[in-house]
Amino acid sequence: MSTPDLLELTNGQLRLRPWQECDVEALVEAAQESTATVGRWLPWCHVNYGTDDAAAWITHCRAGWHSGEIHAFAVFEAASGQLLGGIGLNQLNLVHRSANLGYWLRQSRQGQGLAAAAATLVAQFGFDQLGLIRIEIITLPDNHASQRTAERAGARFEALARQRLWASGQAHDAHVYGLIPADLA
Repeated sequence: MSTPDLLELTNGQLRLRPWQECDVEALVEAAQESTATVGRWLPWCHVNYGTDDAAAWITHCRAGWHSGEIHAFAVFEAASGQLLGGIGLNQLNLVHRSANLGYWLRQSRQGQGLAAAAATLVAQFGFDQLGLIRIEIITLPDNHASQRTAERAGARFEALARQRLWASGQAHDAHVYGLIPADLA
């Protein structure tokens, strides 16, 4: 499957589409703005994040679309066209028709319900277009903002999974949220 350059998900307020090479500068700007918040949870978001990092990420995402392993979207405000962040489905398990959902938003646009709205759009895409029956959102126990986003998107807290995430060179317990098609109804 080639990169679906014409694919777009929208709810009127947000416009999501697969990452494109033209997004490099906007991605660098959004990441550099967000090191204090996003960088706390996602180590790729650091003060030295630059155009080479952004270009490599976009190339990785486009290859993921081609292989069917990653379905990563850039998130834009529909009215202004401003890049707000990124969201995507990864760790697809075709046998069990499940995937992981990850997301981040630039610091200046956090706390406005935009990540939950984007998560709902991508979850619906996963259920309708990819045939998924389950989507998981995994967070570190003290990442309360991501947990609120998961809950606002309709996901339910299911477990505290021991040593579920590897971060900063060590194993961490994590909160597991589950989202199934009925949760979006």
